[in-house]
Amino acid sequence: MSRSQIGSRGPSQRQLRVGELVRHALTQLLQRQEIPDRTLEKTLLSVTEVSMSPDLKIATVFLKPLGDADEHAVIKALARNQKFIRGRLAPALGQIKYMPEFRFRIDTSFENYARIDELLRRPSVARDLDKDGGEEEE
Repeated sequence: MSRSQIGSRGPSQRQLRVGELVRHALTQLLQRQEIPDRTLEKTLLSVTEVSMSPDLKIATVFLKPLGDADEHAVIKALARNQKFIRGRLAPALGQIKYMPEFRFRIDTSFENYARIDELLRRPSVARDLDKDGGEEEE
């Protein structure tokens, strides 16, 4: 089996487990509002997922600012405070050999789900779905 086929299977159990550990620790840090940044102090954040690289050295954090916060300002504030965050999370993630580097991204999955739901609720799609459902019943 080639190396490209191995990587295409998705994240390993270890990556998922470490990602959840990082997500939990980061969520607690954000809840306690320990990061000294005005942008982050007045913004409520939801950490939706943490995706770890195969070597566990890079953690891509997907988050969603709640309310009417400027998403790009929040990402910049988190990037500015990355070293502080790594230092604060080190005790909570002591079992990890290397403290990962964080990359913060806005989670757009909620908008994607809303768009798909909107498309499925269109009359033309509902009509087509009703036709398919009617044929199965006969």
